[in-house]
Amino acid sequence: MKILVTGGLGFIGSHTVVELQNEGYEVVIIDDCSNSSEDVLDGIVAITGKKPLFEKLDLKEKDKVVDFFKRHHDIEGVIHFAASKAVGESVEKPLLYYENNIGTLVYILNELSKKAQANFIFSSSCTVYGQADELPITENAPVKTAESPYGNTKQMGEEIIADTCRVTKGLQAISLRYFNPMGAHPSVEIGELPKGVPQNLVPFITQTGIGLRKELSVFGDDYPTPDGTCIRDYIHVVDLAKAHVVALQRLLNRANESNYEVYNLGTGKGSSVLEVINSFEKVSGNKLNYKIVDRRQGDVISAYADTTKANNVLGWKAKSTLDEAMKSAWDWEQKIRN
Repeated sequence: MKILVTGGLGFIGSHTVVELQNEGYEVVIIDDCSNSSEDVLDGIVAITGKKPLFEKLDLKEKDKVVDFFKRHHDIEGVIHFAASKAVGESVEKPLLYYENNIGTLVYILNELSKKAQANFIFSSSCTVYGQADELPITENAPVKTAESPYGNTKQMGEEIIADTCRVTKGLQAISLRYFNPMGAHPSVEIGELPKGVPQNLVPFITQTGIGLRKELSVFGDDYPTPDGTCIRDYIHVVDLAKAHVVALQRLLNRANESNYEVYNLGTGKGSSVLEVINSFEKVSGNKLNYKIVDRRQGDVISAYADTTKANNVLGWKAKSTLDEAMKSAWDWEQKIRN
């Protein structure tokens, strides 16, 4: 079966391509390389022994999306990662985020709606919950007003998919709401490659650990949490990638109960910023240079998943510990710097 992975050279996308190829799927990647590199293909080949088809294509160009689906009419499923994802940048450049994250989704769904049967997996985010009223967060938690244009694109994306599924009988879709992906493939052939200053905690930690950054800023230590720092649910990227394959197979096998479903993907365990720093110091044997600074606007105090639905319905469970995920992230950092 031929599966399209948009943004397939990115962090989560590339790990998902590996898992799909390991399961025997033929993979086509679309990526514009605006936040990734074609070199990632070499890493995928090194792990799987197979080179996926790759098209460097900007999904914002509607005519090219139409042309792609004409040429690849035998695509059985789409996993849609391609999106801009920096919260801070989205506040500064909202129109860029709405065009890139919403426009491209509409163009892809347009083409899938023409097919008799189509299967679609959407890369969503726990940002849709904002500061949840109850922890851990279930899929029934209310979707709060978004804290950023990025978060808003994920909420709007889910609404667009749900609306489209409502009137398109042949379209089956699942939105996967990730918590905080981290780590790298155990082969250290692929991992997280942020362009410029990292927006996520773990790559900033590893870059500080290797001397690329002077110090890590911890935004606030006066939150109502056990050690005063924010709490998040950190999930190993390989566990996350495997969940996409399981979700896709659910649709391909017509095991889904409705044509639009939503699942949280996390470990079910929250870790504070200081606990993540401690994990790095433990697996690396290095002290990390960090300082406590003022709180950052828009930061949620605490967010971790209730994974019951994904565990029971999808039959998927995160396996790696925080230390294992951190060790892989540190191994990857050392490899790319050395």
